[in-house]
Amino acid sequence: MKNVFVIGLDEANLPTLRNMPGASEYRFHPLLTIEELQVGEVSVADLRAKAEKALDAFDGSIDAIVGYWDFPVSTLVPLLSERYGTHSTSLESVVKCEHKYWSRLEQQKVIDEHPRFGRVDLTADDPRTPEGVRFPMWLKPALSYSSELAFGVKDMEEFRAAVAEIREGISRVGRPFEYILDMLELPPEMDGVGGEVCLAEEALTGIQIAVEGYVHRGEVTIYGALDSINYPDSSSFLRHQYPSTLPEPVVRRLHDVSERVMRQIGTDDATFSIEYFYDPGTDEINLLEINPRHSQSHAELFEYVDGVPNHHCMLNLALGNDPRLPDRAGPSRTAAKWYYRWFADGVARNVPTREDIERIEREIPEVRIDVVPEEGQRLSDMEQQDSYSFELAHIFTGGDSEEELREKYDRCVAALNLTFEATTPGGRGEKNT
Repeated sequence: MKNVFVIGLDEANLPTLRNMPGASEYRFHPLLTIEELQVGEVSVADLRAKAEKALDAFDGSIDAIVGYWDFPVSTLVPLLSERYGTHSTSLESVVKCEHKYWSRLEQQKVIDEHPRFGRVDLTADDPRTPEGVRFPMWLKPALSYSSELAFGVKDMEEFRAAVAEIREGISRVGRPFEYILDMLELPPEMDGVGGEVCLAEEALTGIQIAVEGYVHRGEVTIYGALDSINYPDSSSFLRHQYPSTLPEPVVRRLHDVSERVMRQIGTDDATFSIEYFYDPGTDEINLLEINPRHSQSHAELFEYVDGVPNHHCMLNLALGNDPRLPDRAGPSRTAAKWYYRWFADGVARNVPTREDIERIEREIPEVRIDVVPEEGQRLSDMEQQDSYSFELAHIFTGGDSEEELREKYDRCVAALNLTFEATTPGGRGEKNT
């Protein structure tokens, strides 16, 4: 029996891990809680010490240490793996992905498929846009959770308002990130940059795509491409859909760019996911960001279509085994993760119970539902929401066509019957009624 320690193991992913082929040979152990890892300003040093105390006290073999969340989980995995002798990529390769400015510096060494970018001086009395970066643009911290403090701006008035908000909130994640940066020997171009830095990038247009893969013994493998579709006239995701519907030549180009970038980053023995924009009008590809882990959000999609969740790659890399996924061995031709959102503040009412959700899942085949708010919770009190909306539920659907995926999603939304008690006016976006 192999002992696998999962940093931030959550109830949503545990069933998926336990249903993987060969899972009877593994015992999954939680290491640190989601609340400890993601709520408030975390101390990486304290989290590391607490994890080491738990691992040192464990009476058995430590065969793998894994995680599928962003910072600080992504950085704790290589730190702990180095101490306990398990497989992982290097800490430096993780930080080169997670630090958005450093990542851009590395990308531009090997590819041209990225937007114009630059740093914004948050300490200036009158911050200015970086030279050569034009409106519309996105402002974002060098490190953030789930698009937190990321703002699309189209003029100087919106630029200044976004800078003010980022200034106020950047230290929650940026300050703990300094602890990690201090462990590395940084290149000259990163001198004085630090973790509390704001990045400006020209806005990208087109179709959003996510590419997932892994590096094993220095060889880069891409195992899937997914379309990311937004709500109309919004930057908030409506759904991720697998496999991508883009033409095969475009997908091959995405594979090529991904391979070059991951070799430059120096990742090995780890999964990754990269987000892109593809503009059909100009045939241009642009890399949005690199994540130094696979997306746990996509686990069910790969399970529906390929027969095995993408957790399989993460786990087998950590154990030193062959990480290859089967191809199209699942029950569905296509699958989607839907984000049921609300674009105004409110208090959640009629939140379904676990029994209600299980009934809906039984009635609608190839469906799984995770509801986000609790009964009576104010949406603005929820953690890790984007700057423009609130996530109400994640709805996974599998089927033989996009029409079937949409029909199942609509049925789930109706069956959930979530309602909201309005709060003060001026929520995010237009108020839903």
